[in-house]
Amino acid sequence: MKQKVLDAQRYLSEIGADGWLLYDFHRNNELAHLFLEISPEKHVTRRFFYWIPAKGEPVRLVHAIESDVLDAWPGEKKHFLSWQSLNAQLKEILSGAKRIAMEYSPMNAIPYVSKVDAGTVELIRSFGAEVVSSALFLPYFTSVITEEQGKSHIRAGQALDRIVGEAWDWIREQLNAKGSVQEYDAQQQILRNFEKSGIVTDSPPIVAVNAHSADPHYAPSKERSSPIHKGDFILIDMWGKESHPGAIFADITRVGVAAAAPSEKQQKVFSIVRKAQKDATDLVKKRFSEKKPIYGWEVDDCARRIIEEAGFGNYFIHRTGHNIETNLHGSGTQMDNLEMHDERPILPSTCFSVEPGIYLPGEFGVRLEHDVYVHQDGTIEIVGGEQDQMVCLGEGPENPIS
Repeated sequence: MKQKVLDAQRYLSEIGADGWLLYDFHRNNELAHLFLEISPEKHVTRRFFYWIPAKGEPVRLVHAIESDVLDAWPGEKKHFLSWQSLNAQLKEILSGAKRIAMEYSPMNAIPYVSKVDAGTVELIRSFGAEVVSSALFLPYFTSVITEEQGKSHIRAGQALDRIVGEAWDWIREQLNAKGSVQEYDAQQQILRNFEKSGIVTDSPPIVAVNAHSADPHYAPSKERSSPIHKGDFILIDMWGKESHPGAIFADITRVGVAAAAPSEKQQKVFSIVRKAQKDATDLVKKRFSEKKPIYGWEVDDCARRIIEEAGFGNYFIHRTGHNIETNLHGSGTQMDNLEMHDERPILPSTCFSVEPGIYLPGEFGVRLEHDVYVHQDGTIEIVGGEQDQMVCLGEGPENPIS
């Protein structure tokens, strides 16, 4: 705990902040809980504050009912009971601090780190302090993973790559035997293979046929499912991790056709998306090999430029990728200059998805997704496999559909 405080103080000095005020109420700020390593099983219903000054000893300000919530952390402990005593003690603790870092994002530019409510920000400002964002250093504590966690990410990616191959084989078998198969049934088959492989997920995978694949967040269910027939276009998106604590998600998307070959248009769109994915990944590799910073918005711009120049810019309707950690969508650097302008650098010992897409309403959508793991030394590893050609389940000497 002491080392984390020392590390935080170093980052505070680098950004010119007088301290970091970690605050939570009813687990609204899960990033504070991550840094403070508060167990998910811990009953936390009252406000608490943990003040880490750039220099000096921290201070814990906790409610009398839950006075032990920060006992694992160094620093003087102060109690409050009434709102009046909370405000008075907080003002005293922060006396002299002019720039205070919190989980706040100016203009809500990066929602992933905007966890402190406006009223609390107003309270801190009323003490004569400026509230600045912790976004530039917070990922060092919430998104940087250990080497063993990185290995769990790689193993999860290998498992998903194998399972998606099994899914294509299963769909082919069903089409051969029955002529059609429901999206939902294919999804459930994938979940059965997850269980056999020791992979857990926070929500079921996507199996989307034809126009459904043009909806990035379409998900089949027992009540909402369409049949896959011979000749159809299919998208499979799956994500999961090993079942032990601290395991890191992997996330992949593949596309294919239940035919001997894709249509000319399907192949054209696939090739554009694949180039966008590859160029964006190569940009990350290049920057790290040159030991130069690479920012999330730059990765998004790289992929988006390829799709825009091909005339499909209006059909790429989401960011290029997201940070991945113990949560599928982590709080670290996003590959995004569309939904947000993420100016944060990609850090070593982090991982993220690269998943450009083109979605043609009423027709089909191509999304290709693999993960990128940046090792501590800056080496780039692609996780979950790569798709260079569309999967073809149809007639041919290798994979006939009768």
